Amino acid sequence: MRIYKRDGSFYRKVFALALPIALQSLVTIGVNMLDTIMVGSLGESDLSAVSLANSFISIYQIFCMGLGMGASVLVSRYWGMKQAGDPEGAAALALKQTLSLMLRLMFFLASLFAIATLLLPAGLMRMYTEDSAIIAAGVIYFRYSVVTYFFLGASLTTTIALRSVGQVKLPLFVSFGAFFVNLGSNYALIFGKFGLPRMGVAGAALGTLLARIFETTLILGFLLLKDQRICFRPADFFIRTGSLIREYIRICIPVLISDGILAFGNNSVAMVIGHLGAVFVAANAITSVTQQLSTVVIQGVSQAGAIVTGQTLGMGRRDRAMEQGYLFLGLGLALGTLAGIFVLLISRPMVGAYRNVSAETRQMALQLMAAISLINVFQATNSIMTKGVLRGGGDTRMLMLTDNIFLWVLSIPLGLLAGFVLHLPAFWIYVCLKFDQIIKTLWAVLRLRSGKWIKRISTGGTT
Repeated sequence: MRIYKRDGSFYRKVFALALPIALQSLVTIGVNMLDTIMVGSLGESDLSAVSLANSFISIYQIFCMGLGMGASVLVSRYWGMKQAGDPEGAAALALKQTLSLMLRLMFFLASLFAIATLLLPAGLMRMYTEDSAIIAAGVIYFRYSVVTYFFLGASLTTTIALRSVGQVKLPLFVSFGAFFVNLGSNYALIFGKFGLPRMGVAGAALGTLLARIFETTLILGFLLLKDQRICFRPADFFIRTGSLIREYIRICIPVLISDGILAFGNNSVAMVIGHLGAVFVAANAITSVTQQLSTVVIQGVSQAGAIVTGQTLGMGRRDRAMEQGYLFLGLGLALGTLAGIFVLLISRPMVGAYRNVSAETRQMALQLMAAISLINVFQATNSIMTKGVLRGGGDTRMLMLTDNIFLWVLSIPLGLLAGFVLHLPAFWIYVCLKFDQIIKTLWAVLRLRSGKWIKRISTGGTT
């Protein structure tokens, strides 16, 4: 099948989903960029502390992404069934059961991470660095981030569920509001403006919490009170889910496990970076915003891929889903190439914006930017295929295995070898740490061609 063809309805549907998702991600990145720039003005120790503390918080965020995306596989499929005709109401009931299971697991995970952050903040920071100044600043940041897990998890998972039934505009508008809440509160609390105390690192954490509260109130409020597609109401949180648990475990839990193990794997990458020295840590913190900026559209298309594939299969159109898979492959190659060029174009202006860091840090950051531009081509392609098409087809168990094998067997050992044994330049250390992205791209193409990624999914009764 062809990876490029004229199919206006397909591309319109994809980008009608992908662009609002991408814009929302862009707003979120803007919040992170403001945090980084504002905290960076306080000095390298505070910048490194916030960056490393957020490496742990990102483990939880990835868990929630896995939880939400796992549920999305079912939600999009059931929504497709509902659109195709649901006379017995089986798909409508399964939609509510899926949301209930997702939210229950989210609150459980939030509780675990909140307890760990409350009781072991210094221990968590020592996983990444031995610098006492960075650890001390990180402990302060953690102290104000404990409650954030609950709001972050609720808004993130609910947003993904709403997107799966085509509700993409509201989360975007809410994110714009959260951006301005974060901007104002960060400025006031970090630097002590408008009569408020100067809180530094603590102010950055508190500003993020306020933005998350704003976000969750509107997103969860819409789901529980206004949404007419899933029709999930407060009482449905306690709905009986026994008939769907087996299917939920089969499809959703592998995504959670896969993304969870990947989170720890990526965190291991952060630990490697943390122990390469303060200069490398600061350089990586500078590039992290650019990494995110360069992949916002790719993330949007990835999630659109899962949604479109799930809905198409829910309508019983297997051949169409296969055809769409190849078109998504072509999109991945094109968008990855554009993302690589984008990074090269903005690398010097982005690095130059950090005036309070050393010349050595800036030079290392430029090396990392060059490596990011190369890896983006492969990361975009495999992300759209694995996190999008193959996941939307229900191939979650195979993805759980391959994602983590490539990371733990290839990328992490190669990164350790490059950084601590061979002492290679920053460019090659980063390429080695991301080598799994190259291998996964080749594997994803082979898996797509096999057709084995298309799985049957039931509503708890029939398949």
